[in-house]
Amino acid sequence: MASTQQKSQTIQPNDFDAVVIGAGFSGLYMLHRLREAGFSTRVYEAAPDVGGIWFANRYPGARCDSESIIYNYMFSEELYQEWTWSSRYPEQKEILSYLQYVADKFELRRDIQFNTRIMAAHYDEQTNRWKLQTEDGTRITAKYFITGVGNLSSSNIPKFTGLDSFEGAWYHTGHWPHEKVEFKGKRVGVIGTGSSGIQSIPVIAEEADHLFVFQRTPGYSTPAKNHPYDPEFIRQTKANYSEIKRQTRESTAGYLHKLMNDRSALEDDPDVRQREYQKTWDRGGFGFGRTYNDLLLNPSSNETAAEFIRSKISETVRDPKVAELLKPTYYYAAKRPVLDTNYYETYNRENVTLVDVKSAPIAEITPRGLKTTEAEYELDIIVFATGYDGMTGPLFKIDIRGRDGISLKEKWAGGPETRTYLGLTNAGFPNMFMITGPESPSALSNLPVSIEQHVEWIGDCLEYLREHGIETIEAKAEAEEAWSKHCREVAESTLFTKTDSWYNGANIEGKPRGFLIYVGGVGHYRKICDEVAAKGYEGFTLLSLSSRETIS
Repeated sequence: MASTQQKSQTIQPNDFDAVVIGAGFSGLYMLHRLREAGFSTRVYEAAPDVGGIWFANRYPGARCDSESIIYNYMFSEELYQEWTWSSRYPEQKEILSYLQYVADKFELRRDIQFNTRIMAAHYDEQTNRWKLQTEDGTRITAKYFITGVGNLSSSNIPKFTGLDSFEGAWYHTGHWPHEKVEFKGKRVGVIGTGSSGIQSIPVIAEEADHLFVFQRTPGYSTPAKNHPYDPEFIRQTKANYSEIKRQTRESTAGYLHKLMNDRSALEDDPDVRQREYQKTWDRGGFGFGRTYNDLLLNPSSNETAAEFIRSKISETVRDPKVAELLKPTYYYAAKRPVLDTNYYETYNRENVTLVDVKSAPIAEITPRGLKTTEAEYELDIIVFATGYDGMTGPLFKIDIRGRDGISLKEKWAGGPETRTYLGLTNAGFPNMFMITGPESPSALSNLPVSIEQHVEWIGDCLEYLREHGIETIEAKAEAEEAWSKHCREVAESTLFTKTDSWYNGANIEGKPRGFLIYVGGVGHYRKICDEVAAKGYEGFTLLSLSSRETIS
């Protein structure tokens, strides 16, 4: 460590041991971890402050759908004891304040360059270093290149004809202005009923003169049951820090939800099953999906959960025609399930109209509003709750090129043929690491848990390389192929691959389909990664610094 620290004192301003892209949950912890280990590290962030998606996602009603007591870092018990969340599901402002607090506590800002977008990262085979370039042309070099760009940071705005002609204001939920958007007295159209739409629609409806919701595909939403935390609960939680950390890291998805019934939904009589679903419904949160052990494995079991939610929609929405439009018909949770506060109740308001754009698609945006194939709607404001180009989209915003000048975009052009090793690395891209990359648990987990696991694995790996005089580490093509095959096989055993969703790129026109999330479980995945490291980084080629010989 001493030699690295000595090197850091004479390093050039734009030459680092490691460069990290993004200053959200991933980038902040990666910076702290590497800096503590003595690596000169610089984080580049396009926004003017820390926060990542929580800096940009300021739309009305924006909240996390992981419970706050686990949607935070666990690497520091001191940090866990210092910070106190106000409610079960934290809103955007509180999460951003938390990340700002972390940045201040660990003095991270001095090694973060804000308002800087990395446009290109090319691997130089002559020097075994990454050469990066910013939007203003500044050049940077680094031994290690680490992406912490998130899975959902590349907004998807459909290419509607006439958008440039719209005379009102329009916004995307993923890039919301910092100043308050005034909806009072306005005719507002929200396009999309995914997570951001379901969160924002009830809030906008309370203020708008009239709200039109343009829905193509209804989603399954269960109640969040958000509530303020009482002091005794907070005290117990902080006292249980070690156990909470252990449970989330060993769990299936990084949550504390326990399987309510370790049996098939079909093993219970209908009246018993109804009572079990009602219990988890009343508790709120994602625990509903853990009522039985086969809801994402058995179509018939899944239908029992789906029908329960449809029955709740019928109970809540007074207009039977509207209720029918709101009922999904695909497999429950095969698309991203959503938590809500008064979402279905909102359709009982006189100032809310649901428009089915599956039967009558949007034809164009007009100067005065929006036109479907059946009608025209006069609007003052349009809100695009149309989601993101997930998983690969944020990485494709950077021109990443490895050996022989091959770009990551070219390598992954096949969609289903997208390959990684452990969701962390790529063959042909030495010394490059991805935090929550494709084919890791990523978006199907409580992300801080997965982020910490990746950051710690990468940090340990770089220390191993330094201690053993290793110049480069690169995934072997055969290891990459085997891992990708395993990921596909596990996914195919579930219902995830039987439904179109952003999980497999179906929401992006022209994007190749491929399910790029590891569904084998957070705890199991951690064990696999640890075993790879324990075997001297099995599946990687390590090149010695001194002799340039291949170690493995």
